[in-house]
Amino acid sequence: MMDVTLETFETEVVAASMEVPVLVDFWAPWCGPCKTLGPVLEKLEVEYAGRFKLVKIDSDQEQQLAAMFGIRSIPTCVLMMNGQPVDGFMGAQPEGQLRAFLDKHVPSAEVLEAETQEEEALDALAEGDTDAALEKLQHAVATDPANDDARFDYVRLLLQLGREDDAKVAFAPVITKADTSRRLSALKAWMDALDFIAVSAHGESAGADFDAKIAANKRDFEARFGRARWLMARQRWQEAMDELLEILMRDKSWNDEAARKAYVAVLEIIAPPPVKVADGQIPPEDPVVATYRRRLSSVVLS
Repeated sequence: MMDVTLETFETEVVAASMEVPVLVDFWAPWCGPCKTLGPVLEKLEVEYAGRFKLVKIDSDQEQQLAAMFGIRSIPTCVLMMNGQPVDGFMGAQPEGQLRAFLDKHVPSAEVLEAETQEEEALDALAEGDTDAALEKLQHAVATDPANDDARFDYVRLLLQLGREDDAKVAFAPVITKADTSRRLSALKAWMDALDFIAVSAHGESAGADFDAKIAANKRDFEARFGRARWLMARQRWQEAMDELLEILMRDKSWNDEAARKAYVAVLEIIAPPPVKVADGQIPPEDPVVATYRRRLSSVVLS
């Protein structure tokens, strides 16, 4: 808990709420209910262990802030998230109702733990420690099964390591979401390519077989698409996109835009995690991803 003034409001409330929910308690020293509510809020701040931040504003001393929020009675509490007020209540509330109020907005301990594990996993990957990254991502998914970002990173890493069966098991709980999530759809496209190669028994000679068909007929889109999937299965991403572009340059709508969809899937798969930059700065885009995005736009919009 900390006391906030007009001078510190922007930093301690608005900016802070971009990172964690901030509960603003408007009170006054003479207010009896405030003396009841305050200690309970302070207790909950400790118990929630960083899942929200509690600040107190003396409405008598900081009348400009009180007026800005339209405070007409105290205690009044306002919850700030992403720089904006999202909810609030007036009067001293029992602890159970306060917990219910907070739990509507404050991320659970499991969600925060999963996010931490995912960040640590990406740091481990950047350092080349694949085993540690895999362990942390597995823990993140187990802790918060609804964290699709962590699941994407986990399944992608399993596929990169050739652990296809494990990847399919990890992907199964979200397979129905693949139609509405670009990232999950990308993983499905990769696994579909692997299944296509396995079922069709396309081995190392498949590249030459596809090349022969394409040489005989440059508009053999089935062969080109098969070759692109064969390249995807081998994680030869740029070659796969080059082949998909050959289809798009000749027939953008072929097979319900299958080539464009596969191309977009590859871009999602190869895109690295965003680089951490200072607040207000835009992270740089991976040069390979940027180049192939431009190439796709050029072909699709031509």
